Amino acid sequence: MERFKKFVRLVLKIFLIFFVLALLIVVWGLYKIPVREPKLFGVTFVSWIPERFGMDGREVFSAVLDELQARNLRLPVFWDRSEVADDEYNFEEIDWELREAEKRNAKVILAVGRKLPRWPECHVPQWVKEKKDADFEKKKLLEFIEVVIKRYRDFPALYAWQIENEPFLPFGNDCPLYGGDFLDAELAEARRLDSRHPVIVTDSGELSLWARAARRADIFGTTLYRTVWRKNVGYYTYPLPPEFFRIKRALSEIFSGPRQSLVIELQTEPWGPYENYEFDRFALDEQLAVFNEKTFRESIEYAEKTGFDEFYLWGVEWWYWVKKQGHPEIWDEAKKLFL
Repeated sequence: MERFKKFVRLVLKIFLIFFVLALLIVVWGLYKIPVREPKLFGVTFVSWIPERFGMDGREVFSAVLDELQARNLRLPVFWDRSEVADDEYNFEEIDWELREAEKRNAKVILAVGRKLPRWPECHVPQWVKEKKDADFEKKKLLEFIEVVIKRYRDFPALYAWQIENEPFLPFGNDCPLYGGDFLDAELAEARRLDSRHPVIVTDSGELSLWARAARRADIFGTTLYRTVWRKNVGYYTYPLPPEFFRIKRALSEIFSGPRQSLVIELQTEPWGPYENYEFDRFALDEQLAVFNEKTFRESIEYAEKTGFDEFYLWGVEWWYWVKKQGHPEIWDEAKKLFL
């Protein structure tokens, strides 16, 4: 009996060794796929960010379309700004942006959910917060998603839906995660209401495993940040080579299957010691010391080596503001990607 147990353990060890070797071979084989040339650059645009800089959002959006010639856009539909009271909706800005995008044959990803880009991450209306009832919040959110999808599913400029933003990453102010089951309910609702457009699910490039998000997605999107700011640490650059993302993608595809993937949020603005764009706490000289046209070029070069070929850049509103402050270098550098 003891000899049989030893034999079984030996067989299991051999099997484990061969499994690990096979896994490494598969990963290495996928990793060795030549890096593809970027075929698409786009931007994320948040209409209320220019207001924080004292600018007109429509002026900035028009410049993104006409000066930069950006033709691939991600536009978040913020719940707290679109439904300020129960069943009272205001979609004026998104309507205008989609019409302007359509005039120029641009493609738009519409992001919808409670957890969307920009601090505080969870953008929940005050009238929902006051209930302090998670079930009520989930119910009203699903209703909001239904309203948004029905409103925009036939817009010619619509390319895809993004449901939530990094739904498995615990990040944000008063922004608890609702987990995979509720995300599945949101995705099911989106697909029920609009089966013609793909659904994007995103995850953190540096801080998350991708398989949970990727297996739920028609298109998987990762964020990609290089230098961040942490309390009690200060500025911190992730010590990750671009090959890290290629290996991570290969491992993710082993468990979730191959699918279209892109960088949904490539950092091209400074991340400093502030929230909500309180730039009086973050001097322009410091901003440009952290991120400038040289850093911009390096970020693009780094991203191009990650194995992805589609990139949505983060910070276009800031580029325009810096340009207005007499520093057009980043804006001009970005033009080269779109013209």
